[in-house]
Amino acid sequence: MSEQRDLSQLTSWHANWAGLRVAVLGLGVTGFSVADTLSELGAQVLVTAQQADELRLKMLEVIGGTFVHEPVDGAIPIELSEFAPELIVVSPGYHPDHPILQWATARNIPIWGDIELAWRVRDKVGTPAPWIAVTGTNGKTTTVQLTAAMLATAGYRVAPCGNIGVPVLDAVRDPQGFDVFVVELSSYQLHWLQNVHPYAAAVLNIADDHLDWHGSLEAYVAAKARIFEGTQVACVYNKADRQTERMVENADVQEGARAIGFDLGAPGRSDFGIVDGILCDRAFLDERHNTALEITTVSELEERGLGSPHIVANVLAASALARSFGVPVEAISEALKNFRLDAHRIEVVAVQDGITWIDDSKATNPHAASASLAANNSIVWIVGGLLKGVNIDELVAQHADRLRGAVVIGVDRSEVISAFERHAPGVSVREVESADTSDVMVTAVTLAAELAQSGDVVLLAPAAASMDQFTDYAERGRKFAEAVKANLGGEADGESASH
Repeated sequence: MSEQRDLSQLTSWHANWAGLRVAVLGLGVTGFSVADTLSELGAQVLVTAQQADELRLKMLEVIGGTFVHEPVDGAIPIELSEFAPELIVVSPGYHPDHPILQWATARNIPIWGDIELAWRVRDKVGTPAPWIAVTGTNGKTTTVQLTAAMLATAGYRVAPCGNIGVPVLDAVRDPQGFDVFVVELSSYQLHWLQNVHPYAAAVLNIADDHLDWHGSLEAYVAAKARIFEGTQVACVYNKADRQTERMVENADVQEGARAIGFDLGAPGRSDFGIVDGILCDRAFLDERHNTALEITTVSELEERGLGSPHIVANVLAASALARSFGVPVEAISEALKNFRLDAHRIEVVAVQDGITWIDDSKATNPHAASASLAANNSIVWIVGGLLKGVNIDELVAQHADRLRGAVVIGVDRSEVISAFERHAPGVSVREVESADTSDVMVTAVTLAAELAQSGDVVLLAPAAASMDQFTDYAERGRKFAEAVKANLGGEADGESASH
């Protein structure tokens, strides 16, 4: 085997990356950002994937990379073996037990994720900007967007990036440079994390998710906990979720880093919380023993479509992160006046005949769906999809008394229907048997309309991933909205604001 480079020396954009043989697994948005970065650094890049779109293949050729199709049978490509990589950088979708990763581990070839590479080369355009890192089972994207909006309102040049859609490697290479990055990190990305030391970090919540990828809840929790390692200033945790507090307690942080709690109750002396309907900071002020700073009120958030309890919790977490960076409370309050939730996140798509139709397609796991269900009272629930190894029984049992009926979609329908039979036998359940993506939502909406009565909410909160029948959760939400409007004959009162 060819001589291996000492990767411990490669901790800067300006280090000697030239000629380093790197195999990149995956050629999606993240994989291409990795290949593009490494090519710019002068490394030799070989990309392997089971599929790739034509545009990225052409772009890879332009930047001097080589592409090798990955066999579906798990065989190691001959070209990869002959390439003798000194490093493998893996895209987030690859399971840890993937044959190529096992092959690399057996040969002591280092494996990084894109975040590790981004951290090492973050000094490309000058002094590295601090990172504020966010993870959790749910609420990551909303909290990242909120934090970024607060920082921007305070005048900072901020880049929300990572799992939110913009690869961190693209952000750190942007020639304009930034004052701060707000980085959304998935459990997949955190699994491979090694030497990242964020300015501040937050774990919003923990619930069963991605167990098919991690293999167990313990492994999933361990991956999430990595975000706090080496944190410099503030570890933000959810006081209502003991697991997140344990992560802070067990983390090896930098000297002086503080634990900052948040929840919907009254704040302690180093917390963010709510007193008499007022969101308060009792952490970042000198007189926190007997006073607090007012940020906004629950009623004001409700007026802007941000009043659901889980969204209020996101606002508190984002406020804690922004305050840790020195953002004045006035800037936070101002940012909240202009903030809007993403599409497909508790978005009202129509109201007609006293029935409200809500798209929460982004509720891709039971924890997210539970928050959405809890925010409503009489519901016809459109549920199902790809469960990712997660059990839905507890969710059904918890919310059975608020359900008018349920419409079950997706590849794992039998598991969902069985859960209703066990825990909500009195709820009317309809099944969409069609696997044709063009009419799944048409049928689901038709069945939901038959069940719904005035005063009800028809809620798309699938508690499952979408890839069994749709490209992603966004397409699932769009198909729902289109089907609703077609079913109602275009006469509904659509709302652009989120519910």
